Amino acid sequence: MENLTLNSFTLQLEGIKVAEVSTYPVFVFFLSSYLLIMVANIGIVVLVFLDKNLHQPMYLLFCNLPVNDIVGNSIMVPRLLSDILLPPSRRLISYYECVVQAFTTHMFGTTSHTILMIMAFDRYVAICNPLRYASIMTNRMVLKLTVSAWGVAFVLVAVLLGLTIRLNRCRTLITNPFCDNASLFKLSCESVFINNVYGLTFTVVLFTASIGTMVLTYTRITVVCLISRNKSLNSKALKTCSTHLVVYLIMMFNGMSIITLHRFPQYSDYRKLSAILFHIIPGSLNPIIYGVQSKEVRKFLSRLVPSRKVLSSL
Repeated sequence: MENLTLNSFTLQLEGIKVAEVSTYPVFVFFLSSYLLIMVANIGIVVLVFLDKNLHQPMYLLFCNLPVNDIVGNSIMVPRLLSDILLPPSRRLISYYECVVQAFTTHMFGTTSHTILMIMAFDRYVAICNPLRYASIMTNRMVLKLTVSAWGVAFVLVAVLLGLTIRLNRCRTLITNPFCDNASLFKLSCESVFINNVYGLTFTVVLFTASIGTMVLTYTRITVVCLISRNKSLNSKALKTCSTHLVVYLIMMFNGMSIITLHRFPQYSDYRKLSAILFHIIPGSLNPIIYGVQSKEVRKFLSRLVPSRKVLSSL
């Protein structure tokens, strides 16, 4: 029979199941991934800040992604690393820390969608209205889009967690490697009907808006490119839009994997791994994909790396 504890402020994380012989290899993998995420994303933000050639709407909007990756992974991965080295019975977390982690986790996922939506709008204006781009995508517009992306996500997630923290708790086990909304409201013995309805509505609205924005903008961009005979415009559209689309598809694939695996309780271990990779994979790949694609980023990096002639003369 399950032990019930009313409103305990100490919770236990189930974590991920790792064989004893695999503990340190798994630890090294996640630690290496975290260091890569921090170095690459902080590097991109600093690079955009330092190089005036990168003070363009596309790069300023993109900076929201590395900031989101830095915050989202910093809340989740260090805690995961410490838990891997601990036995399950010692993986304890306070209720307040758990709520903060859940809020940050959902902010990370939601903001990933809203940021890519405003970036799609930027690409739409640049390719479909190139002559008006400078007058539309002003610094004021960039600021409005950025505030909207984070503000909408904050309100949606605040309501989501607000509905959960109102519930009394009678359990203490978080059946996940980190805290999220579903894990928190499953601790309650009260009715969670409202939570389920809002959570489903939240997911449907976010995915509909996200996918709808991508379909509409890319359909319009495709039509413009097919009609136009401007090879320079088509080449620019292919480079910038393919990068944006690849980043979006990576995020969607990871997100859909988690949602799909929720339907199969027997694959809970795979669901947990997918939830972790949802943070790690985009955070690792986003700066690399944009860095490789961007001519301005490559030029900046080439100025930092000594040329062969300089090295040979030393």
